[in-house]
Amino acid sequence: MTGLQELLLSRIRDVADYPEPGVMFKDITPLLADPEAFAALTDALAGIAKDTGATKVVGLEARGFILGAPVAVRAGLGFIPVRKAGKLPGATLRQSYDLEYGSAEIEIHAEDLAAGDRVLVVDDVLATGGTAEASLQLIRRAGATVAGVAVLMELGFLPGRARLEPALDGAPLQALLTV
Repeated sequence: MTGLQELLLSRIRDVADYPEPGVMFKDITPLLADPEAFAALTDALAGIAKDTGATKVVGLEARGFILGAPVAVRAGLGFIPVRKAGKLPGATLRQSYDLEYGSAEIEIHAEDLAAGDRVLVVDDVLATGGTAEASLQLIRRAGATVAGVAVLMELGFLPGRARLEPALDGAPLQALLTV
């Protein structure tokens, strides 16, 4: 384990039985409250953005906003939010996707992306991969190229990576931590 991984893990709190019994929630708010850990996380994700040749960063609602915006600033890139349906004003592209029980929809402002853009998707956790997969579809529908996906942590016991890899079409998926 690297020093960065040790630092990040030491600032992530386990919360038992949240949001429902039997779930061990990984709370990143202590990490965000620690300026050293948050800066180290931002630097690591900004390095991934630069390594992938990204020109824009997409952050997935809601914690992806918290991580993606400073990553974009640190890497000198633009930031685009992917929101739950109905939260963005004006014309949007909408993508539906399946959840474990039901479905959901996300949206993006298509005019914020252009054909020459290479987009890195940033989020806190890769779990089942549904939201990330839908965001890749939106990015491509807007005419941009997917540069990759970068997450703070991947829940290795869930099928997110297996679901997402075909949609990545060779673009990298990088998790700083796998739990």
